[in-house]
Amino acid sequence: MSRIDAALERARSKLTRMPADQVPAALTRGAVLVDIRPAAQRAVEGEVAGAAEALIIERNVLEWRCDPTSDARLPAAVDDDVEWVVLCSQGYTSSLAAASLMELGLHRATDVIGGYEALKEVLG
Repeated sequence: MSRIDAALERARSKLTRMPADQVPAALTRGAVLVDIRPAAQRAVEGEVAGAAEALIIERNVLEWRCDPTSDARLPAAVDDDVEWVVLCSQGYTSSLAAASLMELGLHRATDVIGGYEALKEVLG
């Protein structure tokens, strides 16, 4: 097993990953969907459609924007109980990112199984 595969396995062992078909219900209950795909990737693949409004936070600043104790936090980062649902293209980078948020104490962070590719099938 490669080192990155092992790191991904460790990251995912910390998460309760979310199937794409559960994202709409999570948003209804107040979860924050965070799209960490770079702008160029979003331009090629598309934006999140439908009722799912995604907060765009590129990966390189994610922790600073979601940490409620950071001076660079976003208004949604009100406390450690925010349900952050991280989205990347296929659900790999998002697992690493969500685990990083959990390490900051954001215990409800997770990611979308299958990423944007799976979510666009659900949202149409």
